[in-house]
Amino acid sequence: MDKILEGLVSSSHPLPLKRVIVRRVVESAETPLSQAQCRAMFALSTRLVLQGPDPFQRQVGRQVLEAYGRYHRAEFEAFFNRGLVLGLLQRGYGELSNRDPAILDYIQAGLRLIMSCPSVLELFELLQVEALRLVCERPAPSLCARLCQLLGDFPQCLPRGRKLSLAFCQQLVRSIAHFQSQGSREAELRLYVSQVTQVSGLLRSVWKAEPDTLLPSLQELFAVISAADTSFEPSVALASLVQHIPLQMITVLIRSLTTDPNVKDASMTQALCRMIDWLSWPLAQHVETWVIALLKGLAAVQKFTILIDVTLLKIELVFNRLWFPLVRPGALAVLSHMLLSFQHSPEAFHLIVPHVVGLVHSFKRDGLPSSTAFLIQLTELLHCMIYHYSGFPELYEPILEAVKDMPKPTEEKIKMVLNQSAWTSQSNSSLSCISRPSGKSETGKTGLVNLGNTCYMNSVIQALFMATDFRRQVLSLDLNGCNLLVAKLQHLFAFLAYTQRDTYTPRSFFEASRPSWFSPRSQQDCSEYLKFLLDRLHEEEKALQILTSRTSASKNSEESKTQKESSKQSGEKTLIEKMFGGKLKTTICCLNCKSVSQKEEAFTDLSLAFCPPASLENVGPKQMGCSEVKQGNVVQGGPGRETTLGSEVNDGCDPAMEERTKKDFSTKPASKNTMNSKSGKARDKKTSGGAEKTLSVTDLLNYFLAPEILSGDNKYYCEKCGSLQDAEKTMQIIEEPEYLILTLLRFAYDPKCHVRRKILDDVSLPLGLTLPVKRVKRPSSSLDEMSGSCSVGDEASENGENLPKKRKPSGASEVACPQLEPYTLNSVVMHSGVTSESGHYYSYARHVTSSGPSGPCPESSSLVPPQEELLAERSPTVVEKDTDQSTDWFLFNDTRVTFASFQSVQKITSRFPKDTAYVLFYKKHNSTCGLNMSFANGDPPLQKDLMDAIAKDNKLYLQEQELSARTQALQAASASCSFRPNGFDDNDPPGSCGPTGGGGGGGFSTVGRLVF
Repeated sequence: MDKILEGLVSSSHPLPLKRVIVRRVVESAETPLSQAQCRAMFALSTRLVLQGPDPFQRQVGRQVLEAYGRYHRAEFEAFFNRGLVLGLLQRGYGELSNRDPAILDYIQAGLRLIMSCPSVLELFELLQVEALRLVCERPAPSLCARLCQLLGDFPQCLPRGRKLSLAFCQQLVRSIAHFQSQGSREAELRLYVSQVTQVSGLLRSVWKAEPDTLLPSLQELFAVISAADTSFEPSVALASLVQHIPLQMITVLIRSLTTDPNVKDASMTQALCRMIDWLSWPLAQHVETWVIALLKGLAAVQKFTILIDVTLLKIELVFNRLWFPLVRPGALAVLSHMLLSFQHSPEAFHLIVPHVVGLVHSFKRDGLPSSTAFLIQLTELLHCMIYHYSGFPELYEPILEAVKDMPKPTEEKIKMVLNQSAWTSQSNSSLSCISRPSGKSETGKTGLVNLGNTCYMNSVIQALFMATDFRRQVLSLDLNGCNLLVAKLQHLFAFLAYTQRDTYTPRSFFEASRPSWFSPRSQQDCSEYLKFLLDRLHEEEKALQILTSRTSASKNSEESKTQKESSKQSGEKTLIEKMFGGKLKTTICCLNCKSVSQKEEAFTDLSLAFCPPASLENVGPKQMGCSEVKQGNVVQGGPGRETTLGSEVNDGCDPAMEERTKKDFSTKPASKNTMNSKSGKARDKKTSGGAEKTLSVTDLLNYFLAPEILSGDNKYYCEKCGSLQDAEKTMQIIEEPEYLILTLLRFAYDPKCHVRRKILDDVSLPLGLTLPVKRVKRPSSSLDEMSGSCSVGDEASENGENLPKKRKPSGASEVACPQLEPYTLNSVVMHSGVTSESGHYYSYARHVTSSGPSGPCPESSSLVPPQEELLAERSPTVVEKDTDQSTDWFLFNDTRVTFASFQSVQKITSRFPKDTAYVLFYKKHNSTCGLNMSFANGDPPLQKDLMDAIAKDNKLYLQEQELSARTQALQAASASCSFRPNGFDDNDPPGSCGPTGGGGGGGFSTVGRLVF
C-alpha cells in the first residue's frame, strides 16, 4: 500500500484523480495490517509531511498519518517513540533543519494521536527539557511562536518545578528581546505581530498558573532593557509583555525600582529610554501608563538628572509617534507629561516646535473625529507651553496661526495644569494614584465618568437623578424597548441607582443627548444643556402621544367627543410638564391709553438676572403702589431680612450699562418708607460706605417679578394708539411647577473686551421659600393667549446674558390674592471659573420628596410666613439645624461622590470666589400632582430588561473584584497601595475636571489633566 501511495502522489495523473485514490487509501486504514505494513505507512506519511515538495503531498501525508495512527494506535505508539522525537528536535529530518516549525507541527500531530497511550508521559518529560533548551537557543519568532502554540495546547510539556519553570520564563523573555521582523511589508509585519502575541500570551498563562514566576520575569525584563551593551538593542516586541502585568503592581514595582540603591542612574536611563521606544509597538496596552508612572516615580525621589536626559533624548521620537493613529493615544499621553513636567527650560519644547505646524495641518486634513479630538488636546498642550515659555514670538507665531480655530484654555486652567504637572509637585503619594476597583463609597452613590469636558452633563444628570419624584416616574415608565431618549435616561438612572460600581460611564446617553451644536470635548453651558434635554424629552413624549391618539381612532363619535372634552380638561401633560412645567402671565399696560395686553407662556426654568445698582438704591416695597400689587408682584425676605433690595455693584456689568441705568432712575423719588434691617445679621457686611448686603435668591426673584417700564429704545407698540408708547410690563406666576428650576444669569457681555464675563457676586441660597402663585379666573376672550414651548417664558435675554430692566411702581391691581406655595431646596449646580467658555461644573444635592427632605429635618416649622411675605427664606435657626445633618447633602464631582452639608453649600463662594451657584432646583412641598403614590416610599420595580442588564454587569464587576483580589495577593503586605477614602468633603476644594477632581478616574494619563 505504501508503494502504491508513494507512486501515486509523485505521478503525473490529474489532481482530481489523485484525490479520489488518496481518499480510498485513507478509507482502507480500517482494514487490519501487519506491523511492518503500518510502520511503512507511518514512515511514508512522515516523509511526505516533513519533506513533501508541494502542498498536495504534505496534505496527503497528514491525512494518511492521522487515519492510520487512529486505527492502528499501538503500532503508531511504537513508531512515535522517544528516539524519533528527540532526533527530530536535535537533528532534524533529512535536509530539514531541527529549527524548522514543521518539526513542531509534526510532533504536535503525533501527540494528539497517542494522547491516551501510556508512552505519552515519557514524551511529556522529554519535551519539558527540550522546550527549555530550545528557548535558550534564541529561536526565531516563527519557531518560538510555534513552540508556544504546542505548549499552549499541551501544557504538560511546560517545564515543571519552580526552578525549571522560572528559568523557562526568564529565557523566553530574553528570546523575545532578540526578535526582529523579517520584512517590511504589511502582511509580513502583521504575521510578525501575531507571532509575538502568541509568545507573550504563553508567558501570561504561565504567570497566571504559577504567580511566583511573575516578579523574577519582570526583573529579567528590567535587566534586559537596562543593559549598557551597545552591541545589542532589545526588540520593541518586549512591549507586548506590558499588557499582561497587573496594573495593581505598578506602585510596588515603581517604588522598588526608583528606590533600589543597586540600580544605577545609567541603567535607569537606558531602561526608561527603551520603554519609551515601546510606544512604537502597535498592539501594546498600558505602555504609556508604566512610562508615566516611572517618570513620576523618578520625580518623587528627585532624580532630575535622569528625567532631563531622557526627555531631551526622546521628546522628538515621542512627538513623531503622533503621526501614527495606532500609537497616537499613548504617545500623546507621554508627550504631555514630559513637556508639562519639564518646566525649568524651554529646550525640550523647542525641539518639537519646528514639527508642530505640519502635524496640525495633517490632523485638519484628516477631518476624522479622532484626529479632531487629538488636535484639541494637542492645542491645549501647546497653549500651556507657549504661556509658560513666553518671549519667543518668532517661534510661536506659526503655531498660533495654525491652531487659531481651536479652543484655547483659560489662563487659570493653564496655571493649574502647569502647577500640578511640575516635577517638584510630585511626591511618593503620587505613585498610588492608580485606583483599584472598589465598590461604592459610604455615600452609596455612583459617580459619572467625565468623557472629556462633560462635567456640564454630569452635574445636570446628578441633579435630575436626585429629583426623587422625577426619577421614580422615569424608572416606572414601560417603554417597551423603544429607542427614545427617555429610554436611555431610564437606563442611566437605573444604573446610577443599582450598580455596584463606584462610577458609571454615560457614553451612550451623552451621544444621544448632546445638542448638535455642542462641540465634542469642549466646555458647554449646563443650563443650555438642561433646557435642551427637557425640551427633547417633552417633544418626544408629545409626538408619542399624537401617534398613540391616531392609532386609537376606532372609537364611536360620541366616545371620541367625550374623550376630547376630557382631554381638554386634563391638558394631556407630558412628564416634563408635570414635573418642571409652570406658566407665566405677562401683562403690558400702555401708559397712554391704559389698554392692557396679556399672554401666557409655559416655562421649565426661570432665568434670574442680577439687580442693577440703581434699582437697589431707589426702589423699595412701599413704592410698588397698593397692597394688592405688592402682594402679587413683590417678593419679600423672610424674618430678620431686609425688605429693601440691596447689593454691591456687579463686577460683570458693563459700566456704560450701569450709567444708563442710573440715569433712568435719577428722576424717581427715593423711598421714604424703607424698612431697616435687623442688627447683627450675619449676611450684612459693614463697609466704609455703610451697610452692604449679600444678594439672595429672594432678591433676584423680587427683581424678576417686579414691574418693568418699557421706554426709550424699548418702547411698546400699542395697537390701540397705533404708535410706540411707554408701557408697564408685569409678570405673574399663574401655575407653579413641581420642581422649580432657577438659573442665575451670571454672564454679562463686556463690549470693550467682547467676552461674556462672569458675575462673581455671592448669592445667599434659602433652604426653603414660598412662591406667590396667582390663579386668576378670567374669560378667554380677554387674553391674547400664546401656547409656548416648555422651555420658554423667562425674562432672560436671547443669549442668556444678564441685562437690567427698568422698574416702576405699578398702578394696576388684581382682584385675586396670590396663593403661597412652599418649596424646599433640592440641588445646586455650581460653576467654577471666570468665563462661560471654561471652568468646571459640579453639584450639591439631597433627597427631597413631595413631603420634604428624606432626612430628619424640621422643615415644617419654617413654613408659617407672615401674611405679607410671599416668598420667604427659612429662619436662621432652621438652617443651623439642617447644617448639622452632615449626611443630608452629597457633593457630586464627576466620579467622586462625598458627603457634604448645607453649610458647605452656603460658604462655597466665600471660600472659593470663582465657585458660584448657577442652577437651583427647588421641590414643591406636599404635592401629589400626577404622581403614582404606590412607590412613594421607594423607587419602583425596574423593567425586566433593565434588571437583567444591571444583574449581568454586577456579576461581571464581582468577577473583576475577585481577579483583582487574586492579583493583589501577590504583593507584599508592606507595599500595598494606599487610597484616599471617600469621606466627608466639606474642607476639600471643589476640584476640576482633572483626575484629582473626579474628571474620569485614576491612572497616570496626564492628558486627562488637560480636559477641564
